[in-house]
Amino acid sequence: MTSHLAPGAKEATVGELAERSGVAPSALRFYEREGLISSRRTAGNQRRYSRDTLRRVAFIRTSQRLGIPLATIREVLGLLPDDRTPTREDWARISECWREDLDRRIRTLERLRDNLTECIGCGCLSLAKCALSNPWDELAAHGPGPRRLLED
Repeated sequence: MTSHLAPGAKEATVGELAERSGVAPSALRFYEREGLISSRRTAGNQRRYSRDTLRRVAFIRTSQRLGIPLATIREVLGLLPDDRTPTREDWARISECWREDLDRRIRTLERLRDNLTECIGCGCLSLAKCALSNPWDELAAHGPGPRRLLED
């Protein structure tokens, strides 16, 4: 059975929203429990989502793919109006909150790409001499995770 959001429909069931957004119904219920989206309940206790929830779900999924934590996504979504469908300007305003962080991530990824290209092509084949290795774990004092490639 295929369900679609009918043109002009103001609300969608969880199944319709799941199909249209490509997100599992369980994920939509999770997003709702986490306060990222909301629904109203029918007399039969079924969820009904407003049509603009589709854009919120797309925003959530895109943000997650960028590595933004759900708590941060929830905080930013809280800046959107509750009394009307968010406009393009509303979305642009909240997206601006992450511009600096995304620019930093892009620089880090570019540096990682460039260093990996250099390392793969250098042919040193020696962890003791490789600029990217950390044979004596000297960087452990600086905390967990990769340090040389991720720090500015």
